[in-house]
Amino acid sequence: MKKTIVVSAVLAASLMASSVEFKQAPSAERVMPEAGKILSFNEAIKDAREWVVNISAKKRVRQNIPPAFMDPFFRQFFNMPFGQAMPRERIQHSLGSGVIITSDGYIVTNNHVVADADEVHVTLPGSTKDYSAKVVGTDPKSDIAVIKIDASGLPAATMGNSDALKTGDLVFAIGNPFGVGESVSQGIVSALGKDSVGINQYENFIQTDAAINPGNSGGALVDSRGVLIGINSAIITRSGANNGIGFAIPVNMVKRVATQLIEHGKVDYGYLGVSISDLTPQLQKVYRNKEGAVVLNVDKDTPAQKAGLKRGDLIIRVNDQEIKDASDLKNAIGSISPGSVVELTFERNKKIKSVKVKLAHFPERSMKSGGEGGFVDGLELSNLTERMRRQMGIPEDIEGVIVTGVKPDSPADKAGFMAGDIIIQIEDTMIKRVGDIQKAMKKYPGDKRVYVNRRGMIRILVVR
Repeated sequence: MKKTIVVSAVLAASLMASSVEFKQAPSAERVMPEAGKILSFNEAIKDAREWVVNISAKKRVRQNIPPAFMDPFFRQFFNMPFGQAMPRERIQHSLGSGVIITSDGYIVTNNHVVADADEVHVTLPGSTKDYSAKVVGTDPKSDIAVIKIDASGLPAATMGNSDALKTGDLVFAIGNPFGVGESVSQGIVSALGKDSVGINQYENFIQTDAAINPGNSGGALVDSRGVLIGINSAIITRSGANNGIGFAIPVNMVKRVATQLIEHGKVDYGYLGVSISDLTPQLQKVYRNKEGAVVLNVDKDTPAQKAGLKRGDLIIRVNDQEIKDASDLKNAIGSISPGSVVELTFERNKKIKSVKVKLAHFPERSMKSGGEGGFVDGLELSNLTERMRRQMGIPEDIEGVIVTGVKPDSPADKAGFMAGDIIIQIEDTMIKRVGDIQKAMKKYPGDKRVYVNRRGMIRILVVR
């Protein structure tokens, strides 16, 4: 017992003598809710519950019947009477939620809830009346759709400002999970501006841990005042159940897309005409700016080509908006109407330049994004021949040097090179033959950008 006291005293003395100082939190008092009162948000979300509806969609899916099923012998063998009809179509059902956005019956939901539906039905909160809904317009790129029912005097959502949200804000997800009726779950804003999730083409999600289960899609995400801040869209899960990682489309994006769908039946996105990539740690070595979107390719007869943009340009600003990565650029351009003139600020060869560009209408294809890696030993290269073009289906307008082999476990293999890659450019030098690679490597000292065409997608690599 005496030894313990001595050791404790020595330890206490050594701690007191320490020169390390920690920031200590002030003492805090623990309190209980006021006696006899219940902490509740019922009053705050009371109105919000009135504008969240149940949506039921039906889609007729035609089935292809194998010819063998129509053979009389086959039908007799499997005891299928001659007169028994084979079903040629089946009905596919989906359940979801929606939010009333105007008092005369316009409702916003997710595109995936009503996409290609033959019938859409809506049930209002607290009512069993079934409304047949018309699909006004859908936008797969943002996963937003607008439908309309023949009704008036409906309670419409009060819209918030999703740009003013802060991580940690209290939120509620309101919807119809699993078709069991109205449900409310509570959580916080876990993160903002989430992109590269791989759900939609245009992503700027609010991440929340409020439970968003099947059927909640298209429902409302509201703040602690009961104001709409987002439309619940998706969850990340392995089991199919909620794991606390849910995503909602910000209400500011919803308003912009819904307005165009109501007024025009479709959404027009601004189009620049570039393939883009994030500024990776390897690429940061060759640029002054450490954030931005790297131009991998400039398509022919596009606004980007007319404005003089080139491969390797690092776009850092659109008008007054800072561009941090490829997703920022895609969302910024997409949110601007076609025909608008924007000012792009970019870095080229360590110098900052700017140019005005008149955006075009977005064509029926998506922007491409690339990857990164390194130009190292272990590659087998060959000039492109006519025979190779025929065998591999390489278009005549693609010029470059083809990677015919990558040595297993070599630096090139570990860097991600693949057989079939076509090296098309190194820095500002176009590559047509193997000899061009050696010249370009000598011409540009230090880290260099190498552009490859991989099955029609442009990728960028950093070499030394």
